[in-house]
Amino acid sequence: HVQLVESGGGSVQAGGSLRLSCAASGDISSSACMGWFRQAPGKAREGVAAAYTGDASTYYADSVKGRFTISIDKAKHTISLQMNSQKAETTAVYSCPTGLATAAPMSACLAPGFMNIWGQGTQVSVSP
Repeated sequence: HVQLVESGGGSVQAGGSLRLSCAASGDISSSACMGWFRQAPGKAREGVAAAYTGDASTYYADSVKGRFTISIDKAKHTISLQMNSQKAETTAVYSCPTGLATAAPMSACLAPGFMNIWGQGTQVSVSP
């Protein structure tokens, strides 16, 4: 039984930084996609970053490339998202899901429906 618990959300001004963490427990696959998604009010959920649990390869959506960094700490069973240069329009609930396998190309990790298990999310509010 896999559980994912996100933390680290809060309020930040545009241009600021915030670091999200996701604590994973249970039987996480040793070769699967994990990632971070966000859903802004009234908008569809958007995948922003993905990583493989096996070799820690990473992939970023164009909207966050160069500003966000995803990382996996296998020893601590956590996946983190460092968010720099936050934009005001990216106020959203951020969630940390995991899938059951890797994907090729890796961008498919962020495709709708690929991830199977989700945490409850953490709110990030970015003010102008």
